[in-house]
Amino acid sequence: MRAQTTGPAANIYVDYPSALAVVRAVIKETLDKAGLRLDGSASVSLGLGLAGISTGADAARIVADLSAQNGIASVHAANDAVIACLGAHAGADGGLIVAGTGSIGVARLGGRDIVIGGRGFLLGDDGSAARIGADAVRAAMRACDRLGPATPLTQSLMQHFGDDPHVALQWALTAKPSDYGAFTPEVLEAASAGDAVAGPIVEAAAAAIAALTRAVQALGAERVALVGGLSSVIRAHLPADLDSILLTPLFDATDGAILLAGGVLPSSPDRSEAS
Repeated sequence: MRAQTTGPAANIYVDYPSALAVVRAVIKETLDKAGLRLDGSASVSLGLGLAGISTGADAARIVADLSAQNGIASVHAANDAVIACLGAHAGADGGLIVAGTGSIGVARLGGRDIVIGGRGFLLGDDGSAARIGADAVRAAMRACDRLGPATPLTQSLMQHFGDDPHVALQWALTAKPSDYGAFTPEVLEAASAGDAVAGPIVEAAAAAIAALTRAVQALGAERVALVGGLSSVIRAHLPADLDSILLTPLFDATDGAILLAGGVLPSSPDRSEAS
């Protein structure tokens, strides 16, 4: 029985209760579509890849909270980048670079996963959409205060806040990484147009992704895949030697979750539906 559903973002580091609620809702909706119920009549094994899992304790917490639910036979949880790496190499050794709202590198060697970078929005995520957006908003604020250059991008960004730095400050008090990342398309467009502020921001992001890639290679990963919503754009800004070694994933993160749960992948990827 196969079924697929989607849900909103779930990051246990940003908001654990909300992330847990999202996971439970997605599990229920997927099982409903498959005609299954968590009432003891089914034995369900879960493979979860969640943003924000950085330690064994993080994984154990989500496993414990879900294992108590009737009808769930087993729960396996890992960082979402780890399951993406599992899928990218069909369970074999290899490396993965994620360039999306956040950024992270993973090397899987001899069944052991080594995670580098990431570390959350405040301490890491260099080269990510969130970081690009944050750097751009900071530049816009500096320009507004006449502490940095004003460009079409900085002027456009301040218009989102009514050209009022106090409005921007209040927004920033509750803004999440995805809120900053929402500005990234505007930054990328401005960079393509030659904007003097946008260009260096995008190049700095590419340099960060290049550094992650080289670090994963240095750990011993021979195959390295690049994934994430920013991957296709940032690839064009990478050094030629890295662009040539970054491979297309064999399977995706959903397939990695299937492997984590003890499932078996088909001989070739099937993107029409997911288990």
